[in-house]
Amino acid sequence: MRVHFIAIGGSAMHNLAIALCQKGINVTGSDDEIFDPAKSRLEKYGLLPKEEGWHPERITPDLDAVVLGMHARIDNPELLKAQELGLKIYSYPEYLYEQSKDKLRIVVGGSHGKTTTTAMILHVLAHCGIEADYMVGAQLKGFEVMVRLSHTAKVMVIEGDEYLTSPIDRRPKFHLYKPNVAIITGIEWDHINVFPTFDIYREQFAKFIDLIEPKGTLIYCDEDAEVHRVAVENRRTDIQKLPYVCPEHRVENGVTYLCKGVHGGTPLQVFGHHNLLNLTAARLACRQVGIALRDANFLPKGMVGVTDTQFDEAISTFEGASKRLELVKKNDSCAVYKDFAHAPSKLRATIHAMREQYPSRRLVACMELHTFSSLTQEFLQQYKGAMDEADVRYVYYSKHALQLKKLPDLDPEEVKAAFGGNPEGEPNTDENKNNAVRNVEVFTDSTAMVEKVKAMNWNNANLLMMSSGNFDGIDFKQLADEII
Repeated sequence: MRVHFIAIGGSAMHNLAIALCQKGINVTGSDDEIFDPAKSRLEKYGLLPKEEGWHPERITPDLDAVVLGMHARIDNPELLKAQELGLKIYSYPEYLYEQSKDKLRIVVGGSHGKTTTTAMILHVLAHCGIEADYMVGAQLKGFEVMVRLSHTAKVMVIEGDEYLTSPIDRRPKFHLYKPNVAIITGIEWDHINVFPTFDIYREQFAKFIDLIEPKGTLIYCDEDAEVHRVAVENRRTDIQKLPYVCPEHRVENGVTYLCKGVHGGTPLQVFGHHNLLNLTAARLACRQVGIALRDANFLPKGMVGVTDTQFDEAISTFEGASKRLELVKKNDSCAVYKDFAHAPSKLRATIHAMREQYPSRRLVACMELHTFSSLTQEFLQQYKGAMDEADVRYVYYSKHALQLKKLPDLDPEEVKAAFGGNPEGEPNTDENKNNAVRNVEVFTDSTAMVEKVKAMNWNNANLLMMSSGNFDGIDFKQLADEII
């Protein structure tokens, strides 16, 4: 079998290409630019194109499938050649479904928490000896690639992104997976360039529920008002609905414990209310996997399902997904974390988690406006108060990023006001606690921000760096080494 990838260098696409190669499929690909880590990883598996660019001569009638990445345009010469030849053209999610349509599919959707919840499910299933294929949006410890496809696994765990499928298919990706078990972790407006109103955005999750397979299961966060609304308003009677809330827990000496009562319990390596919610969604999903595999006689010998005891034992060793409240370095009086948080709810959840875990330490929170939505004037107002729990609040954005995204310029004072900061020269009021250090400072030069961070006293203080980018090339490990 031969499969060709148009835009093979994408973070998702190159992982799928490697997964198919590992499955024994003959894979080729093209792209106009490929950067690390994709470049090195494709080279390792012999999949790196000999030269960059688009080469329609590589599209031949003997191809069994062409996989089209979001990076390609609708006038891509290889795409046009594939259409001319009448070849089967798949989007990334279409091909994942094609590879998993005979498996039990668990699809994790939501505006936040998708990657961590998916990673938790995979971690527990691996601990229990249950083989699973997967697609996840971050590198996970113990998993070589972000996509696995096999001939033998009976289960596929998929992180269900709500962004568009491909240049020629404008459906959200998670509408194509037809889950047996669907999870919705939260709903907060995002991707304003695709979903111009919150009502349109929320409707995508309502459709997601409609696409659950008959006799399937919806697992949903009942603490989120919008999730509760779409779950309750859905009238399907052929699926079961399992709501969840935050489990009982306590924080003691910087460690969060799952517990029932005041003593004992399961110590966790992750922390924060949002992670405890993710954990509960993962627990319910693993139960459903155990039930389905038991009924089909596919469980490992001696297993009757995934018990709560097995889940607790496994989850106690879960260290988190890459860049999701990831510890960079710490000592007895300071800790440095990095996080993928960029949307308002993610900022609130991550900052709150740090505040809960280290209540007596000063918290310095730095975030980067990096996505299209976050750099849009209309959406910027959603950030009001999102960083209020931090003691020091820095916001960075790049003027160059605005130009690349063809967005109008942003005034730093406009950004400051959107986050709830005082205009330049205006004194703090009782409303923001008469505490100048709690104001918002906006930077358009990441070097200036870093120098200010380095100059601080880091005794009994923590640093939290939040971005879906990298603050224009900050070396987080080097920064942590310098301040600790």
